[in-house]
Amino acid sequence: MRTAAKTVPRRAFMWPSARAVILGAAAILFVGICVLPTVYMFGVSFAGVDGSFSFYHYRQLLLDPRERDLLLNTALLGTGTAALATIIGAPLGLLLARADLPVKRFLRLALVVPLVIPPYILGLAWIYIGGSAGVLARVLGHDLLSHWTYSLTGAVITLSIGFYPLAMLATEAAARRVDAQLEEAGLMVTRPLRVLRRITLPLVAPSIASSALVIFVLALSEFGVPGLLRVPVFTTEVFTAFAALYDFGAATALAVPLLVVALIAGVAVKLLVGKRMITTRRSTHSGLALPLGGWRALTIGSVVVVLFLSVGLPLTVLAIEAGRVERIVFAIRTSSEAIANSIFLATIGATLIVALAVLLGYGQARARTRLRGLVDLVFIVVFAVPSTVVGIGLINLWNRPGLPGEVYKSTAIIVIAYLARFVPVGALILAASVRQMPVSSEESAEVAGAGWLRSFARIVLPQIPNGLAAAWVVAFILAFGELGATVLVTPPGESTLPVRIYTMIANTPSSEVAALALMQVGVIIIPLALLGVLARGTRLKW
Repeated sequence: MRTAAKTVPRRAFMWPSARAVILGAAAILFVGICVLPTVYMFGVSFAGVDGSFSFYHYRQLLLDPRERDLLLNTALLGTGTAALATIIGAPLGLLLARADLPVKRFLRLALVVPLVIPPYILGLAWIYIGGSAGVLARVLGHDLLSHWTYSLTGAVITLSIGFYPLAMLATEAAARRVDAQLEEAGLMVTRPLRVLRRITLPLVAPSIASSALVIFVLALSEFGVPGLLRVPVFTTEVFTAFAALYDFGAATALAVPLLVVALIAGVAVKLLVGKRMITTRRSTHSGLALPLGGWRALTIGSVVVVLFLSVGLPLTVLAIEAGRVERIVFAIRTSSEAIANSIFLATIGATLIVALAVLLGYGQARARTRLRGLVDLVFIVVFAVPSTVVGIGLINLWNRPGLPGEVYKSTAIIVIAYLARFVPVGALILAASVRQMPVSSEESAEVAGAGWLRSFARIVLPQIPNGLAAAWVVAFILAFGELGATVLVTPPGESTLPVRIYTMIANTPSSEVAALALMQVGVIIIPLALLGVLARGTRLKW
Protein backbone atom coordinates (compact mmCIF):
# COMPACT_ATOMS: atom_id res chain seq x y z
CA MET A 1 0.00 0.00 0.00
CA ARG A 2 1.35 3.22 -1.11
CA THR A 3 1.30 6.15 1.30
CA ALA A 4 1.21 9.58 -0.15
CA ALA A 5 4.23 11.55 0.84
CA LYS A 6 3.30 14.71 2.67
CA THR A 7 4.95 17.67 1.03
CA VAL A 8 5.55 20.94 2.77
CA PRO A 9 5.02 23.88 0.41
CA ARG A 10 8.03 26.10 0.02
CA ARG A 11 7.43 29.82 0.47
CA ALA A 12 8.33 31.72 -2.62
CA PHE A 13 10.77 34.59 -2.20
CA MET A 14 8.85 37.87 -2.07
CA TRP A 15 10.51 40.89 -3.56
CA PRO A 16 9.87 44.05 -1.57
CA SER A 17 7.19 46.31 -3.02
CA ALA A 18 8.00 49.55 -4.80
CA ARG A 19 6.52 51.44 -1.85
CA ALA A 20 8.81 49.71 0.64
CA VAL A 21 11.90 50.24 -1.55
CA ILE A 22 11.27 53.94 -2.27
CA LEU A 23 10.20 54.91 1.25
CA GLY A 24 13.06 52.88 2.69
CA ALA A 25 15.54 54.67 0.43
CA ALA A 26 14.06 58.02 1.50
CA ALA A 27 14.46 57.06 5.16
CA ILE A 28 18.10 56.03 4.58
CA LEU A 29 18.81 59.35 2.84
CA PHE A 30 17.19 61.22 5.74
CA VAL A 31 19.33 59.42 8.28
CA GLY A 32 22.50 59.87 6.21
CA ILE A 33 22.00 63.57 5.46
CA CYS A 34 20.08 64.90 8.47
CA VAL A 35 20.79 62.60 11.41
CA LEU A 36 24.30 61.25 10.79
CA PRO A 37 26.16 64.61 11.08
CA THR A 38 24.75 65.19 14.58
CA VAL A 39 25.30 61.60 15.69
CA TYR A 40 28.87 61.70 14.37
CA MET A 41 29.61 64.95 16.18
CA PHE A 42 28.13 63.52 19.38
CA GLY A 43 30.56 60.61 19.10
CA VAL A 44 33.50 62.94 18.48
CA SER A 45 32.70 64.79 21.71
CA PHE A 46 33.83 61.69 23.66
CA ALA A 47 37.29 61.74 22.09
CA GLY A 48 40.04 63.03 24.34
CA VAL A 49 43.09 65.04 23.34
CA ASP A 50 44.95 61.85 22.37
CA GLY A 51 41.95 60.41 20.50
CA SER A 52 40.95 57.89 23.20
CA PHE A 53 37.52 57.67 24.83
CA SER A 54 37.20 60.41 27.45
CA PHE A 55 34.71 62.63 29.28
CA TYR A 56 37.25 65.46 29.25
CA HIS A 57 35.08 67.92 27.30
CA TYR A 58 32.06 67.29 29.53
CA ARG A 59 34.09 67.76 32.69
CA GLN A 60 35.24 71.10 31.29
CA LEU A 61 31.63 71.95 30.50
CA LEU A 62 30.54 71.30 34.10
CA LEU A 63 33.54 72.78 35.93
CA ASP A 64 34.44 75.88 33.90
CA PRO A 65 32.75 79.04 35.32
CA ARG A 66 32.60 80.49 31.80
CA GLU A 67 30.49 77.57 30.65
CA ARG A 68 28.05 78.15 33.50
CA ASP A 69 27.74 81.79 32.40
CA LEU A 70 27.07 80.58 28.86
CA LEU A 71 24.37 78.26 30.18
CA LEU A 72 22.72 81.13 32.07
CA ASN A 73 22.85 83.46 29.06
CA THR A 74 21.46 80.78 26.76
CA ALA A 75 18.63 79.94 29.16
CA LEU A 76 17.73 83.61 29.59
CA LEU A 77 17.79 84.15 25.83
CA GLY A 78 15.44 81.23 25.18
CA THR A 79 13.09 81.95 28.07
CA GLY A 80 12.92 85.70 27.45
CA THR A 81 12.30 85.25 23.73
CA ALA A 82 9.59 82.61 24.26
CA ALA A 83 7.82 84.78 26.87
CA LEU A 84 7.93 88.06 24.93
CA ALA A 85 7.07 86.48 21.56
CA THR A 86 4.07 84.71 23.15
CA ILE A 87 2.90 87.91 24.86
CA ILE A 88 2.92 89.64 21.47
CA GLY A 89 1.72 86.78 19.27
CA ALA A 90 -1.03 85.05 21.29
CA PRO A 91 -3.34 88.10 21.56
CA LEU A 92 -2.84 88.79 17.86
CA GLY A 93 -3.86 85.21 17.07
CA LEU A 94 -7.05 85.57 19.12
CA LEU A 95 -7.87 88.84 17.37
CA LEU A 96 -7.35 87.32 13.92
CA ALA A 97 -9.53 84.35 14.81
CA ARG A 98 -12.38 86.04 16.68
CA ALA A 99 -12.37 89.84 16.25
CA ASP A 100 -13.92 91.87 13.45
CA LEU A 101 -10.74 93.48 12.13
CA PRO A 102 -10.57 95.31 8.79
CA VAL A 103 -8.54 93.78 5.93
CA LYS A 104 -7.86 90.74 8.10
CA ARG A 105 -6.24 88.69 5.31
CA PHE A 106 -3.75 91.47 4.58
CA LEU A 107 -3.01 91.92 8.30
CA ARG A 108 -2.30 88.22 8.71
CA LEU A 109 0.10 88.16 5.77
CA ALA A 110 1.84 91.35 6.89
CA LEU A 111 2.20 90.12 10.47
CA VAL A 112 3.85 86.91 9.21
CA VAL A 113 6.60 88.85 7.38
CA PRO A 114 9.02 89.02 10.38
CA LEU A 115 9.00 85.21 10.54
CA VAL A 116 10.45 84.87 7.04
CA ILE A 117 13.05 87.62 7.41
CA PRO A 118 16.32 86.00 8.55
CA PRO A 119 16.88 86.89 12.23
CA TYR A 120 20.33 88.31 11.55
CA ILE A 121 18.73 90.89 9.20
CA LEU A 122 16.50 92.01 12.07
CA GLY A 123 19.61 92.12 14.28
CA LEU A 124 21.36 94.27 11.69
CA ALA A 125 18.39 96.65 11.62
CA TRP A 126 18.45 96.80 15.44
CA ILE A 127 22.13 97.85 15.29
CA TYR A 128 21.35 100.54 12.72
CA ILE A 129 18.57 101.86 15.00
CA GLY A 130 20.25 101.87 18.42
CA GLY A 131 23.97 101.45 17.79
CA SER A 132 26.51 104.12 18.69
CA ALA A 133 26.42 105.32 15.05
CA GLY A 134 22.79 104.39 14.45
CA VAL A 135 19.86 106.47 13.27
CA LEU A 136 18.73 107.35 16.79
CA ALA A 137 22.22 108.52 17.84
CA ARG A 138 22.50 110.68 14.70
CA VAL A 139 19.09 112.26 15.28
CA LEU A 140 19.66 112.99 18.99
CA GLY A 141 23.29 113.95 18.60
CA HIS A 142 24.53 111.49 21.23
CA ASP A 143 24.55 107.77 21.93
CA LEU A 144 21.50 106.66 23.91
CA LEU A 145 20.84 102.94 23.36
CA SER A 146 24.08 101.21 22.32
CA HIS A 147 24.47 99.56 25.76
CA TRP A 148 20.99 98.05 25.22
CA THR A 149 21.66 97.22 21.59
CA TYR A 150 24.68 95.01 22.21
CA SER A 151 23.14 93.09 25.09
CA LEU A 152 21.06 90.08 26.02
CA THR A 153 18.01 92.37 26.17
CA GLY A 154 18.62 93.49 22.58
CA ALA A 155 18.91 89.86 21.43
CA VAL A 156 15.66 88.92 23.20
CA ILE A 157 13.79 91.84 21.60
CA THR A 158 15.18 91.07 18.15
CA LEU A 159 14.35 87.36 18.27
CA SER A 160 10.91 88.04 19.76
CA ILE A 161 10.11 90.29 16.79
CA GLY A 162 11.19 87.49 14.46
CA PHE A 163 9.38 84.62 16.20
CA TYR A 164 6.10 86.11 17.49
CA PRO A 165 4.25 85.05 14.27
CA LEU A 166 4.70 81.41 15.38
CA ALA A 167 2.68 82.08 18.54
CA MET A 168 0.18 84.13 16.54
CA LEU A 169 -0.44 81.43 13.91
CA ALA A 170 -0.63 78.63 16.49
CA THR A 171 -3.12 80.59 18.62
CA GLU A 172 -5.30 81.52 15.64
CA ALA A 173 -5.37 77.94 14.36
CA ALA A 174 -6.25 76.58 17.83
CA ALA A 175 -8.98 79.20 18.34
CA ARG A 176 -10.57 78.22 15.03
CA ARG A 177 -10.60 74.57 16.11
CA VAL A 178 -12.48 75.14 19.36
CA ASP A 179 -15.95 73.57 19.30
CA ALA A 180 -18.24 76.58 18.87
CA GLN A 181 -21.13 74.79 20.58
CA LEU A 182 -19.24 74.94 23.88
CA GLU A 183 -18.82 78.69 23.53
CA GLU A 184 -22.43 79.22 22.45
CA ALA A 185 -23.63 77.32 25.51
CA GLY A 186 -21.48 79.55 27.71
CA LEU A 187 -22.77 82.72 26.02
CA MET A 188 -26.30 81.80 27.05
CA VAL A 189 -25.46 82.19 30.75
CA THR A 190 -22.56 84.64 31.00
CA ARG A 191 -20.60 87.46 29.37
CA PRO A 192 -18.33 86.94 26.32
CA LEU A 193 -15.15 87.84 28.23
CA ARG A 194 -15.94 85.24 30.88
CA VAL A 195 -16.52 82.64 28.14
CA LEU A 196 -13.17 83.61 26.65
CA ARG A 197 -11.44 83.22 30.01
CA ARG A 198 -13.16 80.03 31.20
CA ILE A 199 -13.76 78.07 27.96
CA THR A 200 -11.78 79.35 24.97
CA LEU A 201 -8.42 80.09 26.58
CA PRO A 202 -8.13 76.75 28.45
CA LEU A 203 -8.72 74.92 25.15
CA VAL A 204 -6.26 77.11 23.26
CA ALA A 205 -3.61 77.07 26.02
CA PRO A 206 -1.89 73.79 24.95
CA SER A 207 -1.23 75.21 21.46
CA ILE A 208 0.09 78.45 22.93
CA ALA A 209 2.38 76.50 25.25
CA SER A 210 3.63 74.26 22.43
CA SER A 211 4.43 77.28 20.23
CA ALA A 212 6.29 78.87 23.17
CA LEU A 213 8.39 75.73 23.50
CA VAL A 214 9.19 75.77 19.77
CA ILE A 215 10.20 79.45 20.03
CA PHE A 216 12.33 78.60 23.07
CA VAL A 217 14.22 75.92 21.12
CA LEU A 218 14.65 78.13 18.03
CA ALA A 219 16.05 80.94 20.19
CA LEU A 220 18.51 78.53 21.80
CA SER A 221 19.64 77.39 18.36
CA GLU A 222 20.02 80.87 16.84
CA PHE A 223 23.52 81.90 15.83
CA GLY A 224 23.31 85.09 13.78
CA VAL A 225 21.64 87.45 16.28
CA PRO A 226 23.83 86.60 19.32
CA GLY A 227 26.87 86.75 17.07
CA LEU A 228 26.00 90.22 15.76
CA LEU A 229 24.98 91.61 19.15
CA ARG A 230 28.03 90.11 20.90
CA VAL A 231 26.01 87.99 23.32
CA PRO A 232 28.02 84.93 24.40
CA VAL A 233 25.79 81.84 24.19
CA PHE A 234 26.38 78.19 23.35
CA THR A 235 25.86 78.59 19.58
CA THR A 236 28.46 81.36 19.28
CA GLU A 237 30.83 79.44 21.53
CA VAL A 238 30.43 76.36 19.30
CA PHE A 239 31.43 78.48 16.31
CA THR A 240 34.43 79.91 18.17
CA ALA A 241 35.58 76.48 19.37
CA PHE A 242 35.65 75.26 15.80
CA ALA A 243 36.66 78.34 13.79
CA ALA A 244 39.31 79.66 16.20
CA LEU A 245 40.52 76.52 18.00
CA TYR A 246 39.49 73.80 15.50
CA ASP A 247 38.37 71.70 18.46
CA PHE A 248 35.60 69.39 17.22
CA GLY A 249 35.09 67.66 20.55
CA ALA A 250 34.73 70.85 22.56
CA ALA A 251 32.41 72.35 19.93
CA THR A 252 30.06 69.38 20.08
CA ALA A 253 30.16 69.05 23.86
CA LEU A 254 28.99 72.66 24.02
CA ALA A 255 26.04 71.75 21.80
CA VAL A 256 24.93 68.72 23.82
CA PRO A 257 22.91 70.80 26.36
CA LEU A 258 21.02 72.31 23.43
CA LEU A 259 20.29 68.87 21.99
CA VAL A 260 18.98 67.66 25.35
CA VAL A 261 16.74 70.72 25.67
CA ALA A 262 15.51 70.21 22.10
CA LEU A 263 14.61 66.59 22.88
CA ILE A 264 12.75 67.53 26.07
CA ALA A 265 10.91 70.37 24.31
CA GLY A 266 10.00 68.07 21.41
CA VAL A 267 8.45 65.52 23.78
CA ALA A 268 6.56 68.30 25.55
CA VAL A 269 5.24 69.68 22.25
CA LYS A 270 3.98 66.23 21.22
CA LEU A 271 2.20 65.78 24.56
CA LEU A 272 0.62 69.23 24.35
CA VAL A 273 -0.47 68.78 20.74
CA GLY A 274 -2.00 65.43 21.62
CA LYS A 275 -3.99 67.02 24.42
CA ARG A 276 -5.19 69.77 22.11
CA MET A 277 -6.44 67.26 19.55
CA ILE A 278 -8.48 65.48 22.21
CA THR A 279 -10.14 68.57 23.67
CA THR A 280 -10.87 70.44 20.44
CA ARG A 281 -12.20 69.77 16.97
CA ARG A 282 -12.71 71.81 13.83
CA SER A 283 -15.75 74.01 14.24
CA THR A 284 -18.40 74.72 11.63
CA HIS A 285 -20.13 77.40 13.74
CA SER A 286 -19.21 81.00 14.34
CA GLY A 287 -18.72 80.59 18.10
CA LEU A 288 -17.45 83.40 20.28
CA ALA A 289 -16.78 86.79 18.67
CA LEU A 290 -14.60 89.15 20.64
CA PRO A 291 -16.58 92.35 21.29
CA LEU A 292 -14.17 95.22 20.76
CA GLY A 293 -16.71 97.93 21.49
CA GLY A 294 -15.03 101.13 22.66
CA TRP A 295 -11.65 99.36 22.49
CA ARG A 296 -11.82 98.97 18.71
CA ALA A 297 -9.66 102.01 17.87
CA LEU A 298 -7.08 101.07 20.53
CA THR A 299 -6.98 97.45 19.32
CA ILE A 300 -6.46 98.41 15.68
CA GLY A 301 -3.86 100.96 16.77
CA SER A 302 -1.99 98.29 18.75
CA VAL A 303 -1.91 95.97 15.73
CA VAL A 304 -0.59 98.83 13.59
CA VAL A 305 2.12 99.56 16.19
CA VAL A 306 3.23 95.91 16.15
CA LEU A 307 3.35 96.00 12.35
CA PHE A 308 5.38 99.20 12.42
CA LEU A 309 7.90 97.95 14.99
CA SER A 310 8.32 94.50 13.43
CA VAL A 311 8.14 95.29 9.71
CA GLY A 312 7.95 99.02 8.95
CA LEU A 313 10.72 100.26 11.24
CA PRO A 314 13.40 97.63 10.35
CA LEU A 315 12.81 98.00 6.60
CA THR A 316 12.70 101.79 6.83
CA VAL A 317 15.97 101.91 8.77
CA LEU A 318 17.63 99.58 6.24
CA ALA A 319 16.40 101.84 3.43
CA ILE A 320 17.69 104.97 5.20
CA GLU A 321 21.05 103.32 5.84
CA ALA A 322 21.30 102.12 2.22
CA GLY A 323 20.77 105.69 1.02
CA ARG A 324 20.32 106.59 -2.62
CA VAL A 325 19.18 104.17 -5.29
CA GLU A 326 22.58 104.41 -6.97
CA ARG A 327 24.23 102.93 -3.86
CA ILE A 328 21.77 100.05 -3.81
CA VAL A 329 22.38 99.34 -7.50
CA PHE A 330 26.16 99.48 -6.93
CA ALA A 331 25.95 97.10 -3.94
CA ILE A 332 23.83 94.64 -5.90
CA ARG A 333 26.18 94.81 -8.90
CA THR A 334 29.31 94.18 -6.81
CA SER A 335 27.65 91.22 -5.07
CA SER A 336 25.80 89.88 -8.10
CA GLU A 337 27.67 86.57 -8.03
CA ALA A 338 26.71 85.88 -4.40
CA ILE A 339 23.09 86.89 -5.10
CA ALA A 340 22.83 84.62 -8.15
CA ASN A 341 24.54 81.84 -6.21
CA SER A 342 22.03 82.11 -3.37
CA ILE A 343 18.97 82.13 -5.63
CA PHE A 344 20.25 79.19 -7.68
CA LEU A 345 21.32 77.08 -4.69
CA ALA A 346 18.14 77.89 -2.72
CA THR A 347 16.02 76.87 -5.74
CA ILE A 348 17.90 73.58 -6.15
CA GLY A 349 17.85 73.00 -2.40
CA ALA A 350 14.11 73.68 -2.05
CA THR A 351 13.31 71.34 -4.95
CA LEU A 352 15.40 68.50 -3.48
CA ILE A 353 13.99 69.13 0.00
CA VAL A 354 10.42 68.78 -1.28
CA ALA A 355 11.31 65.68 -3.33
CA LEU A 356 12.65 63.92 -0.23
CA ALA A 357 10.17 65.44 2.24
CA VAL A 358 7.09 64.36 0.28
CA LEU A 359 8.19 60.71 0.58
CA LEU A 360 9.01 61.06 4.28
CA GLY A 361 5.77 62.94 4.95
CA TYR A 362 3.74 60.34 3.09
CA GLY A 363 5.40 57.50 5.00
CA GLN A 364 4.76 59.24 8.33
CA ALA A 365 1.10 60.00 7.49
CA ARG A 366 0.30 56.50 6.25
CA ALA A 367 2.32 54.55 8.82
CA ARG A 368 0.21 52.03 10.75
CA THR A 369 2.31 51.93 13.86
CA ARG A 370 2.35 53.52 17.27
CA LEU A 371 5.84 54.81 16.51
CA ARG A 372 4.40 57.39 14.11
CA GLY A 373 4.51 60.03 16.84
CA LEU A 374 8.17 59.22 17.39
CA VAL A 375 8.90 60.15 13.77
CA ASP A 376 7.39 63.61 14.35
CA LEU A 377 9.57 63.95 17.42
CA VAL A 378 12.68 63.04 15.40
CA PHE A 379 11.77 65.68 12.80
CA ILE A 380 11.36 68.36 15.51
CA VAL A 381 14.60 67.48 17.30
CA VAL A 382 16.65 67.29 14.07
CA PHE A 383 15.39 70.72 13.01
CA ALA A 384 16.24 72.12 16.46
CA VAL A 385 19.90 71.07 16.18
CA PRO A 386 21.96 74.30 16.06
CA SER A 387 23.02 75.15 12.54
CA THR A 388 26.66 75.54 13.59
CA VAL A 389 26.68 71.93 14.88
CA VAL A 390 25.19 70.73 11.58
CA GLY A 391 27.88 72.63 9.68
CA ILE A 392 30.72 71.15 11.73
CA GLY A 393 29.24 67.66 11.39
CA LEU A 394 29.04 68.03 7.61
CA ILE A 395 32.66 69.16 7.48
CA ASN A 396 33.70 66.13 9.50
CA LEU A 397 31.80 63.75 7.24
CA TRP A 398 32.49 65.26 3.81
CA ASN A 399 35.98 66.75 4.14
CA ARG A 400 37.59 63.50 3.04
CA PRO A 401 39.66 62.66 -0.04
CA GLY A 402 38.21 60.28 -2.56
CA LEU A 403 34.54 61.17 -2.22
CA PRO A 404 32.66 61.47 -5.55
CA GLY A 405 33.45 64.82 -7.13
CA GLU A 406 35.07 65.98 -3.90
CA VAL A 407 31.74 67.26 -2.65
CA TYR A 408 33.24 69.32 0.14
CA LYS A 409 35.15 71.54 -2.32
CA SER A 410 32.07 72.38 -4.39
CA THR A 411 28.81 74.23 -3.83
CA ALA A 412 27.12 70.84 -3.51
CA ILE A 413 28.05 70.91 0.19
CA ILE A 414 25.87 74.03 0.59
CA VAL A 415 22.88 72.20 -0.91
CA ILE A 416 23.57 69.27 1.42
CA ALA A 417 23.57 71.72 4.35
CA TYR A 418 20.15 72.99 3.23
CA LEU A 419 18.86 69.42 3.11
CA ALA A 420 20.32 68.60 6.52
CA ARG A 421 18.65 71.64 8.07
CA PHE A 422 15.24 71.85 6.41
CA VAL A 423 14.04 68.43 5.22
CA PRO A 424 12.28 67.89 8.61
CA VAL A 425 10.24 71.09 8.13
CA GLY A 426 9.11 70.03 4.66
CA ALA A 427 8.27 66.54 5.92
CA LEU A 428 6.07 67.92 8.73
CA ILE A 429 4.21 70.23 6.31
CA LEU A 430 3.63 67.48 3.74
CA ALA A 431 2.66 64.86 6.35
CA ALA A 432 -0.13 67.22 7.45
CA SER A 433 -1.26 67.60 3.82
CA VAL A 434 -1.30 63.83 3.20
CA ARG A 435 -3.27 63.21 6.42
CA GLN A 436 -6.06 65.47 5.11
CA MET A 437 -6.38 63.28 1.99
CA PRO A 438 -8.69 60.23 2.29
CA VAL A 439 -6.86 56.92 2.01
CA SER A 440 -9.86 55.38 0.21
CA SER A 441 -8.74 56.80 -3.15
CA GLU A 442 -5.43 54.96 -2.90
CA GLU A 443 -7.19 51.77 -1.83
CA SER A 444 -9.50 52.01 -4.86
CA ALA A 445 -6.51 52.35 -7.18
CA GLU A 446 -4.90 49.32 -5.55
CA VAL A 447 -8.06 47.26 -6.05
CA ALA A 448 -8.10 48.33 -9.71
CA GLY A 449 -4.59 46.93 -10.10
CA ALA A 450 -2.54 50.14 -10.14
CA GLY A 451 0.92 49.89 -8.63
CA TRP A 452 1.93 52.10 -5.73
CA LEU A 453 4.27 54.28 -7.78
CA ARG A 454 1.55 55.04 -10.31
CA SER A 455 -0.98 55.63 -7.54
CA PHE A 456 1.40 58.00 -5.79
CA ALA A 457 2.10 59.99 -8.97
CA ARG A 458 -1.47 60.04 -10.33
CA ILE A 459 -3.55 60.24 -7.12
CA VAL A 460 -1.53 61.43 -4.11
CA LEU A 461 0.54 64.25 -5.61
CA PRO A 462 -2.34 65.87 -7.58
CA GLN A 463 -4.38 66.09 -4.36
CA ILE A 464 -1.76 68.01 -2.35
CA PRO A 465 -0.65 70.85 -4.68
CA ASN A 466 -1.05 73.52 -1.98
CA GLY A 467 1.01 71.48 0.47
CA LEU A 468 3.77 70.97 -2.11
CA ALA A 469 3.79 74.68 -2.98
CA ALA A 470 3.82 75.71 0.69
CA ALA A 471 6.66 73.29 1.48
CA TRP A 472 8.69 74.55 -1.50
CA VAL A 473 8.21 78.22 -0.61
CA VAL A 474 9.06 77.63 3.06
CA ALA A 475 12.15 75.61 2.09
CA PHE A 476 13.28 78.29 -0.38
CA ILE A 477 12.86 81.09 2.18
CA LEU A 478 14.73 79.16 4.88
CA ALA A 479 17.52 78.10 2.50
CA PHE A 480 17.92 81.59 1.04
CA GLY A 481 18.42 83.01 4.54
CA GLU A 482 20.49 80.17 6.06
CA LEU A 483 23.67 81.40 7.74
CA GLY A 484 24.94 79.23 10.61
CA ALA A 485 25.80 76.10 8.60
CA THR A 486 26.71 77.75 5.30
CA VAL A 487 29.17 80.18 6.90
CA LEU A 488 31.16 77.08 7.93
CA VAL A 489 30.83 74.84 4.88
CA THR A 490 31.01 77.37 2.02
CA PRO A 491 34.12 76.50 -0.06
CA PRO A 492 36.87 79.11 -0.59
CA GLY A 493 36.06 81.41 -3.50
CA GLU A 494 32.32 80.72 -3.23
CA SER A 495 29.74 82.67 -1.27
CA THR A 496 26.03 82.96 -0.62
CA LEU A 497 24.30 86.26 0.08
CA PRO A 498 23.87 85.67 3.84
CA VAL A 499 27.55 84.68 4.19
CA ARG A 500 28.64 87.72 2.19
CA ILE A 501 26.52 90.10 4.28
CA TYR A 502 27.73 88.57 7.56
CA THR A 503 31.41 88.76 6.56
CA MET A 504 31.06 92.31 5.19
CA ILE A 505 29.58 93.83 8.35
CA ALA A 506 32.90 94.56 10.10
CA ASN A 507 34.89 96.01 7.18
CA THR A 508 32.38 97.41 4.67
CA PRO A 509 30.40 100.67 4.61
CA SER A 510 27.04 100.19 6.28
CA SER A 511 25.22 101.52 3.21
CA GLU A 512 26.41 98.58 1.10
CA VAL A 513 25.54 96.03 3.80
CA ALA A 514 22.09 97.57 4.33
CA ALA A 515 21.44 97.59 0.57
CA LEU A 516 22.18 93.86 0.33
CA ALA A 517 20.06 93.13 3.40
CA LEU A 518 17.16 95.09 1.89
CA MET A 519 17.56 93.21 -1.37
CA GLN A 520 17.51 89.88 0.47
CA VAL A 521 14.27 90.82 2.24
CA GLY A 522 12.74 91.70 -1.12
CA VAL A 523 13.64 88.34 -2.63
CA ILE A 524 12.13 86.57 0.39
CA ILE A 525 8.87 88.54 0.46
CA ILE A 526 8.08 87.78 -3.20
CA PRO A 527 7.52 84.00 -2.68
CA LEU A 528 5.66 84.76 0.56
CA ALA A 529 3.26 87.01 -1.36
CA LEU A 530 2.83 84.29 -4.01
CA LEU A 531 2.04 81.79 -1.27
CA GLY A 532 -0.55 84.20 0.13
CA VAL A 533 -2.19 84.45 -3.30
CA LEU A 534 -2.11 80.66 -3.66
CA ALA A 535 -3.75 80.17 -0.26
CA ARG A 536 -6.42 82.77 -0.96
CA GLY A 537 -9.83 81.44 -0.23
CA THR A 538 -8.58 78.35 1.61
CA ARG A 539 -9.14 77.87 5.33
CA LEU A 540 -6.26 77.92 7.78
CA LYS A 541 -5.43 74.25 8.56
CA TRP A 542 -3.19 72.91 11.31
